[in-house]
Amino acid sequence: MTAPAHPSPTEVTYWTSLDSPLGPLLLTADLSGALTSLSVPGQKGGRTVLDAWRHDHGPFRAAEEQLSAYFAGELREFRLPLRTHGTAFRERVWAALGSVPYGATTTYGEIAARVGASRAAVRAVGGAIGANPLLVLRPCHRVIGADGSLTGYAGGLERKVRLLTLEGTLRPQAGD
Repeated sequence: MTAPAHPSPTEVTYWTSLDSPLGPLLLTADLSGALTSLSVPGQKGGRTVLDAWRHDHGPFRAAEEQLSAYFAGELREFRLPLRTHGTAFRERVWAALGSVPYGATTTYGEIAARVGASRAAVRAVGGAIGANPLLVLRPCHRVIGADGSLTGYAGGLERKVRLLTLEGTLRPQAGD
């Protein structure tokens, strides 16, 4: 049985916004305190605050501490409860993103191989990566094209460059 595509309308969603070098981050969590999304302004498929959501900073204290440490270059791996609601395939792809270490990159084809998908499924893997609801936390910014190009990022290529530069994968550009 696959997980529902979206949480039930009766589930409680908490939200908060945090300042970051990427701009304001919108975080959501469920009743258990597990993070369900991290979005940036203008993100393709990003979340927006709904009237039924509850604004409460309490469930996000650990996330705020860890994100601050990450952006300061002091944290390489997040240890936060995460809960997403994707198809079984998307959940496998999103889990594979978590295995890409800080300071490293991988390709869409390599992610496809990790989840047991055929070479023909690379486009579907790209779609799942593009739908990742937990930017930064599940590091889809570490996935690049087979030719080394910085292809696609739901949060925008400029943010992808910032994250890869922060992690030491890219060299800072002149003026940074």
